[in-house]
Amino acid sequence: MPDGMSGAASGSDPAGTDVSAVPARGPVIAGVGFRHATTPDEIAALVRDALGQARLAGARLGGLATAEDRAGEAALQEAAASLGVPVIGIAVEDLRAAGRRAVTRSARIETLRGVGSLAEAAALAAAGPEGRLVLARIASPGATCALAASGDPS
Repeated sequence: MPDGMSGAASGSDPAGTDVSAVPARGPVIAGVGFRHATTPDEIAALVRDALGQARLAGARLGGLATAEDRAGEAALQEAAASLGVPVIGIAVEDLRAAGRRAVTRSARIETLRGVGSLAEAAALAAAGPEGRLVLARIASPGATCALAASGDPS
């Protein structure tokens, strides 16, 4: 499983902080990590599940963020198109900077990407410096997703 997840995460980080209590203002960004064989339907379903777990309307989704080197992959592009949002590619240095604010860790992803959770780092980086996690990483068999929102009202 990507990011070392074995199932859906609760609304709290390993320290017990309830990230779902963070108010979501403005558009929500879904950070996505995925394996090469993951289908667009699986990615889109996981994003919808994340939005449902966070009790956010799909219309609030502002984009799917991932590592810059994976942003052009067909599965992610098709999932984004089905959700009606753009794909946002995040540069390695921005992933690593935002990754310091991630709440979950995967040794495998840490080794591969230099961040504990690609999904959380991508969501946080795309949401900006004031971005906060709305939903910590959840997983399906081939993908992970986390949600972040900026501190800017809209």
